[in-house]
Amino acid sequence: MVRVKRSQLREGCVLAEDVLGKTKRPIIPKNTVITKPLLLVLEKFLVEEVDVEPLLANGEPFPNVDSASTAAAKQPMAFYLEAVQRYKTWFQSWQAGLPVDIGEIRGVIIPLFERMAGQKRELLMLHHYATKDEYLHHHAVSVGLLAGFLAMQLGYSEGECHQIALAGVLADCGMAKISKKILMNPSALTEAEFNEVKQHPVFSYRMVQKIPALNHGAKLAVLQHHERNDGSGYPLGVKAEGIHPYSQIVAVADVYHAMTSERLYRRKQSPFRAIETMQREQFGKLSTEAVAALVNNLIGLQTGAVVKLSNGEMAEVMFIPSDEPARPIVKIIETGQLLSLSVQRDIYIEEMVQG
Repeated sequence: MVRVKRSQLREGCVLAEDVLGKTKRPIIPKNTVITKPLLLVLEKFLVEEVDVEPLLANGEPFPNVDSASTAAAKQPMAFYLEAVQRYKTWFQSWQAGLPVDIGEIRGVIIPLFERMAGQKRELLMLHHYATKDEYLHHHAVSVGLLAGFLAMQLGYSEGECHQIALAGVLADCGMAKISKKILMNPSALTEAEFNEVKQHPVFSYRMVQKIPALNHGAKLAVLQHHERNDGSGYPLGVKAEGIHPYSQIVAVADVYHAMTSERLYRRKQSPFRAIETMQREQFGKLSTEAVAALVNNLIGLQTGAVVKLSNGEMAEVMFIPSDEPARPIVKIIETGQLLSLSVQRDIYIEEMVQG
């Protein structure tokens, strides 16, 4: 963590701590990637200094930070950010017509997965790093890590977890065949544009179809990650019995990360809000086992955990209802008031502060 003056900030800096104003609610929460509008916000609120991570969101060291600080930052998230930049170069090569180099991808993704598989807090924080402009690259790496993690929780072997992680990373490689105009469209897609985007799983499958290092299940996961159990998915509209178990795991990781990330035309949601939405809106569409693994092992709320609520207040988790684990009974730390989030529906958990 590095303390810097506002004048030293630049786009891509990652906040290491909440930026606090005169109220209890942060002006900007930690793990936020600084953008031009946020620089203006800091100026408007007369914030003179902030704490940032030694590495920028693109994996580069923060300017003028000594090498010792940068080396100390070589924690899992630093390797994650480097992997995102590597994916960006792979994606650009696919746009230029080059094939998927599975050896190079394995050499980056598998060591990263093994490094992060036990880091639940870091996995829970992945969505904070996905910027609008580089969403595609962050999404691919994050989906791979999350899918591999879910597979591990579901009891798959190490080799299968690696295959599922690689499938998650490569699920959107076919996006390289979609028009750049559509990929960078800052507004909601037209029906014609969305129909073109819906072909990306087919393009992705064609790109990985003949790679011997990927097994049959991994290739199907690339093709089927947008299929849904009730037949409402794409590109083939197959139902549960026709969807490979690997595909169902990648689908849950894909939906979760998309919902929690900042995108060009959609604002991100809190992981707890996303889980709640997935359980409600995706019921009958996604694998209940994979969603349960996400809820119980990644979100993993426990009694005694300290959380930040959407109204800015800090609270301690007192009781977790089995039917709505994202809406526990909490005790407001400052006042001691008990609050049932399953009753108080307009307030939700923003993030976990202390597990």
